[in-house]
Amino acid sequence: MTLRAKTSTYILLIAGLGLAIGLIVHQGIDDVARSVAAVGWGLLAVTFFHLIPLILDTLGWRALFERRERLPFADLLWVRWIGESVNQLLPVAQVGGEIVRSRLLTFRNMPGARAGALVVVDLTVGVFVQALFTLIGLALLFAHYGDDGGIATNAAVGAGLFLFVVGGFYLAQRRGLFRLLARFIEWAAGERAWFDLAGGAARLEQATFALYRRRRAILANGVWQLSGWIVGTGEVWLVLYLMGAPVSLVDALLLESLGQAVRAAGFLVPGALGIQEGGYLLLGAALGVAPEAALALSLAKRVREILLGLPALFAWQVIEGRRLVRRRD
Repeated sequence: MTLRAKTSTYILLIAGLGLAIGLIVHQGIDDVARSVAAVGWGLLAVTFFHLIPLILDTLGWRALFERRERLPFADLLWVRWIGESVNQLLPVAQVGGEIVRSRLLTFRNMPGARAGALVVVDLTVGVFVQALFTLIGLALLFAHYGDDGGIATNAAVGAGLFLFVVGGFYLAQRRGLFRLLARFIEWAAGERAWFDLAGGAARLEQATFALYRRRRAILANGVWQLSGWIVGTGEVWLVLYLMGAPVSLVDALLLESLGQAVRAAGFLVPGALGIQEGGYLLLGAALGVAPEAALALSLAKRVREILLGLPALFAWQVIEGRRLVRRRD
């Protein structure tokens, strides 16, 4: 990572951490701590529950593979678990995990361009699916709450995020998607790791566009990913139920869809620190969730990310370490 990128990352990390701490202090550290403590060992149940949407996402990714090249499902789940953990726990601006996924596929004798294409398409479809999930949340928001209690403002934020995603993708297509990705990754990581791995942007682009022509596979990928988002709503419902602040499944879906949209908008901030907390605080207030419960929900999600992510990061380092030892031998 370049010095400029490191400096920017550290500044954003400090700012995000300061915002998160400020929100918690403002709402009362003791109240937030009691809400998190109320979940107790239930955090383990929340952690294991997340495996369900992770499996659904992996099934969607698997749909993009040709039958002859499909890896065992357990291997794909392993790779996706590591990639997700890298994105959630490391300051990689949501691209490091995709590079790691591509790299791990090449460890299983898959050509670099093909591995990169499978990750690029899965990621791109995922952006549109999340936008659709956000729109579903907005539709339910207006259907159940109308414009009362600041709902219109929150809905406008969600709509703005959706337009940002669509507009950004359109601009990338117009100006050369892979050229822009190359520049961004070079800025973020100080190297063109993804494109070097795939044999260059041109080969990656060719492999990706070939994959886009498989319409049924793309549709299946989107359906599985949307299913994962919807099922993931159960995590919000479960956390709030365990802390004694239950909500309906509809409200849980609203919190998850719009909360994740807010987090996605803060992708440059490591872990979306402060962004996620502020989002849940605003949305929770609109839905009648106590401020301390909304912040505790965000913290519980972060605990889940750590409990599930640290073993994945350790496993990844073991894999890389073994390969390094083999090269030296």
